[in-house]
Amino acid sequence: MPSLFLWLDPYLIRLYRLTGYAYLDFFLGTLVLAFLALIIGEASASLASRAVRQQADRGADEARKYQNLSLEALKTGDRQAYTAANKLANEAFSRSFFMQIGMSGAFLWPTFLVLAWMQCRFAEVDFKLPLVDFSLSYLGVFILLYLAAYFLFKRVKYGWRRYRGTKELLKGNASIH
Repeated sequence: MPSLFLWLDPYLIRLYRLTGYAYLDFFLGTLVLAFLALIIGEASASLASRAVRQQADRGADEARKYQNLSLEALKTGDRQAYTAANKLANEAFSRSFFMQIGMSGAFLWPTFLVLAWMQCRFAEVDFKLPLVDFSLSYLGVFILLYLAAYFLFKRVKYGWRRYRGTKELLKGNASIH
């Protein structure tokens, strides 16, 4: 086990010893870990978004500007101006796109850390599913519980004061000051 996992292990394994029932403890511990990964990922993505928001907005505006210029050049029949503006629009879009990918990585890194720890601890664990000849490993259980945690968190997070304005902006109901 890597040294980070050795340091985290005594704390994380406590989540798997809550009730004394192995199956229930595994599912509860994994659900709590999924929520922790989700919350830490959300906080990381929020910090990353704040750090690059102006650059991302500037890149999106630049891409839009050059796309509009390329369309105007196409309408006037200026092929050379169209090609140049389109190239600049593609470059600006690529920069903006990869910033978005980076922010997605900020959301997901805790999930990969949790899965790596779980692999060290639970690589041999399989859960036989009833009525079918199929079993789930720790990974399958984690993914299902992470999705459940994500959808629960999604419903709850907009109730928090910090996210209320975000929800209204996404719906298009709020004015931007």
